[in-house]
Amino acid sequence: MILHLVTPLLFFVSSGGEAVVDSQSLTVYADVVYTSTGERIENGGVTVSDGRIRAVGAMRAPKDALHVAAITAGMIDLSGHVTTGGSVEESREVTPEIRVAGTLDPFSISWARQLRSGVTTVLVSPDDRNVIGGLAVALKTGGEKSIEARTVKADAALRGAFGSEPSRGNHPAYGRPTDFYSRRPTTRMGVEWEWRKAMYDAVAASKDPARTFPGSDELMRALKGELVVVAQAWATQDIRTAIFLVEEMAQQVEGGVRLVLDAGAETWKEPDLLKRSKAAVILPPFAHAGRTTDGAFMAWNVARRLQDLGVTIALSSHDALDDGARLAMQGAYARRGGLTLDEALAAVTINPARMIGIDDRVGSIEIGKDGDLCLWSGEPFQATSRVVGVVLDGELVVDPRAAE
Repeated sequence: MILHLVTPLLFFVSSGGEAVVDSQSLTVYADVVYTSTGERIENGGVTVSDGRIRAVGAMRAPKDALHVAAITAGMIDLSGHVTTGGSVEESREVTPEIRVAGTLDPFSISWARQLRSGVTTVLVSPDDRNVIGGLAVALKTGGEKSIEARTVKADAALRGAFGSEPSRGNHPAYGRPTDFYSRRPTTRMGVEWEWRKAMYDAVAASKDPARTFPGSDELMRALKGELVVVAQAWATQDIRTAIFLVEEMAQQVEGGVRLVLDAGAETWKEPDLLKRSKAAVILPPFAHAGRTTDGAFMAWNVARRLQDLGVTIALSSHDALDDGARLAMQGAYARRGGLTLDEALAAVTINPARMIGIDDRVGSIEIGKDGDLCLWSGEPFQATSRVVGVVLDGELVVDPRAAE
């Protein structure tokens, strides 16, 4: 078998009617192309060149062409956890101005692990050891060994956390402090206090330049809705705290926080509050035992419940080491819990792209978008199907014929 390449300088017409000339193009054919736009194309194909999708539609596969059972857009993980640790400024609990991009290792094995599993874009956030950790970045999982070259969107979200994790390791200072972990917060209540104080301090700084502090501008952008806030909140008490705080701040600043609840295992327990908040939810990896971090209980059909409420959901893998816990398997678990194929596919493609505003580049198979494709051995998210190939920025980086 040889890779089917469009002949050099061949003219072809895209499904949008645009004539394209390219010196070298890659066309992948499939029994079904799932575009994540609501359209399924039987016996179709996708042509990519110069890193972009140039054509998509019904295509007859020539002999020896690259053919798979199904093609979807490259998957997107908004909670990929590909940081190598230590990605926060630990001398302070509130660091909205810190950019995680400067802490990342482009040679980490985590990138290849995500890419091989069909994830082509991840949102990389600071560790949740700070209350407000800083600015997250959306990156491709492969390509050049440079964070800058892989960047899809810099400052894609402001990351923070509720619950017990930000206070873990801190301890009260009885008498003389022994280290800089002798500080607040030491409880969930303290974490909430840090959030509220930071936000009110930012509002004060916007009115009086003399009160400006590092990160006040980023916090004001978040309060005005100009910067998405992705906040970790596993348990119901932390979910309630996050939503109530956002509603409180909406009375102080025009615009309002665009909230995405990450790891929202117990969001299903607060249907009315969640619906009222219009918050989006990133679900954590499915927990077979039910219990997750912070003692939160994740229902087996939580994705279905949130979908019925009209909540925008995304699935995540947390860079799990086990193949059975990768993002593709999260889609399978969500289908077992009641999601349709199209809903599960949206939760790993177009939904996460829209949550952080990168849907102009990734998240669906449309002409002009990045040439990121996931190639499947069967219908996506079935127990008998797996990711067998990956196209990233128009390059076949995982060849489905390698196993043959």
